[in-house]
Amino acid sequence: MAGGIGSRFWPLSKIHRPKQFLDILGMGRTLLQQTFDRFSQVIPADQIFIVSNLEYKEIIIEQLPEIPEENILLEPLRRNTAPCIDYANFRISRKNPDASIVVAPSDHLITKEAEFLRSVKQGLEFVSSNEALLTMGIVPSRPETGYGYIQSRQKKVEGYESSGLRKVKTFTEKPDLELARVFINSGDFYWNAGIFFWSMKSIMRAFETYLPEIHTLFEEGEKIYGTGQEMAFIEKTYSNCRNISIDYGIMEKAENVFVLVSDFGWSDLGTWGSLYEQLDKDEKQNSITGKHVFMYESSGNIVNAQDDKLIVLQGLKDYIVVQNENTILVCRREEEQKIKQFVNDIKTEIGDDI
Repeated sequence: MAGGIGSRFWPLSKIHRPKQFLDILGMGRTLLQQTFDRFSQVIPADQIFIVSNLEYKEIIIEQLPEIPEENILLEPLRRNTAPCIDYANFRISRKNPDASIVVAPSDHLITKEAEFLRSVKQGLEFVSSNEALLTMGIVPSRPETGYGYIQSRQKKVEGYESSGLRKVKTFTEKPDLELARVFINSGDFYWNAGIFFWSMKSIMRAFETYLPEIHTLFEEGEKIYGTGQEMAFIEKTYSNCRNISIDYGIMEKAENVFVLVSDFGWSDLGTWGSLYEQLDKDEKQNSITGKHVFMYESSGNIVNAQDDKLIVLQGLKDYIVVQNENTILVCRREEEQKIKQFVNDIKTEIGDDI
């Protein structure tokens, strides 16, 4: 899934080139490319599908020439994760109606790749032989308020006692700090990574049961997918499609939902703060990206300067400072949740091209 606009990473992430298409970690590969690199070790390139927005087609082709162009599915409108997954289901079903599927965001960080790939293989094996909807739960390292949580049942899954598989009890949205601490102390709550596994039959049945109004819309195009009429059909379908996440629409309602508890160095890289946690820092805990950044009496900052711009900072503590093109952002790290509102305000004043 590669259609988000990454507004919390503004102004580095902009509508015309959001964060999944950027090398924000300075590793020589964009987040999308890194995601492809991981999955291509266990899944052939011609079996990897990218679902994104229509405006990003050329960027995806440029960054992932290994992917067949017919495997790049383009949404005319943003309608959250449920419609994009159901669209992909019907396209994948044309190739293999018995497929086992893993669904993943394109912009997450994985630091323990071998452990991640082991979990992916385990997840695919489980859903291929069980009528199950499986999600990945990450062992939490802190009482994080920026993530959703999954509560598991303590009893191990019969036949999978040696694995991290558990039946899901509840899903919980982002908690406040006090509740997040309760979750951590309980020992049966995990971060929701937004990575899913299922067989084609299981997910199709789930859509028919819990989101029939969306499923019926896409089902009408069964004979159109893969033809020259597909894009016109998809434009019409998306204009009639409700905006809803797969979590809220299916995962929180279904009975056959399981969690695979894992620990593979995961971060959703959803904010500048989460990026700061992953980057190298100097002796004053400043994380600096840019060729000409000079810091004086400053500590705990994340600074990202593009275009070889000269940046001089004095007396700053715990700030986010980002320069990209003709835009500069200066914001307290503890108040980074306001960045999304900044972006909305600026769009209202000067339009989307920011």
